[in-house]
This record gives sequence, C-alpha cells and structure tokens, in this order.
Amino acid sequence: MTDALTLVWQTMRARWRMLALVGLATAVLYQGVLLLALILRFGNLPNYAVAYDWPGNVWRIVEGTPSIRDMGPIIANEWLFEVGFMNYDYGNGISEWALSVVPAKMLVLFVMGALVGLAFALARSGACPAATVRSSGAATSLGAGLVLLTNATMSWVVCCATPSWVVGLAMMGVGVSTSLALEGIGGWVAGTGFTLLLASVAALAWIRSRPALVPGPSDVPAAS
Repeated sequence: MTDALTLVWQTMRARWRMLALVGLATAVLYQGVLLLALILRFGNLPNYAVAYDWPGNVWRIVEGTPSIRDMGPIIANEWLFEVGFMNYDYGNGISEWALSVVPAKMLVLFVMGALVGLAFALARSGACPAATVRSSGAATSLGAGLVLLTNATMSWVVCCATPSWVVGLAMMGVGVSTSLALEGIGGWVAGTGFTLLLASVAALAWIRSRPALVPGPSDVPAAS
C-alpha cells in the first residue's frame, strides 16, 4: 500500500498541470452544459444575469455567525453569479429558471475532475491489465456521474425556485414531489461517487505498484 501511495503522489507531482487543467475544465464546462440544458428544456434564452459580491458576503457570514460549525454550510450555499429567464407577465417578473454559479460547488467539481484525470493517467500505463482498465473506467464514470448529478445548481419555479440537484431530476421527468423528497440524500450520493473515484485510483495504483508487474533485468530485451 505504501508503494501505491508513493505512485499516486509521484503521478500527481508529475502531472499536476494536467490534473489542474482537467479539474478547471470540468468545473467550467459543466456550468455551460447545465445552461444549455435549461435553454433546450424550456426554449428560452437567458434574459438576465446577476453578479454577487461573494467575498463580501462570505466575510459578513464570518463576522455575523457565532458558531464556526454553522459557517461552512452557509458559505457553501453562497452564489457568485446567476443567469436565467425572467417572465415579466407577472408584475415585476418572476424567475422561471436559473443557473447559479456557487464557488463551493465549483471546488467540488474541480476535485472530481482532477481525480478523473488522475485515474486516466494511471490507467494509461501498459502495466495495468485490460480488464482492470475497463473496470476502473466503469467505476470512474459512475462515480463522476454521481458527483456531477448532485452538484447541479439549477432552479425552476415549479420546484420552489430553489437551486438544487433535484431540479435536474424533475426536468428529466421525475415527479416534483419525488424529486424534492430525494434532496436530503444528495450528500450520500455524492459521497458514493467520490468513494468510487478514490477506489478506482487506489486499485490502479496498487496494481501498477505490484512487484510482479515491474519488469526485471531479465525481461529487458538484449541489444542486437
């Protein structure tokens, strides 16, 4: 296990630029995918966008929250940016749908993307059997899918206009009441996703670090 951890650390050091790029691309592109999904689902282009003073709001939360334990969950729900469609048929208007960019969610997506990149880097080695690569790929894909699903920050007026991952379920046809009832298990679903990602990385690193898979001097072809 020590050899496997060493291999993971060495891979992270050698590929940190690639891992950071994959993580950043995952976090940013996912927002674009969500926005496109909202546009296609409702048939309206966004007609408003709002930027929020995220650093200032975080500082006010820190100053005004007596309990350190309560700070984290409150800060995690602070928005940085919001874009959506406002229906002005109702007085001053009502937001029918919106996408909220939440820095805490972006950080989770960044870490997820970096783990996917790490699993890919480990799997590229010829030392891993094809069956292991396929199994790892399935676990990585499922884990990433669960994390992506639970970190969607879309809101829909039908779902009480609260940005949540269950809005995506409702948009896909799941009943609104059923979707809202599932909201409380989002942490468990995301945790399962990260567990699969870490298990995939651990399995690949362990197999690659096994002595039996490391060629010895006798395995090296002699020079002709």
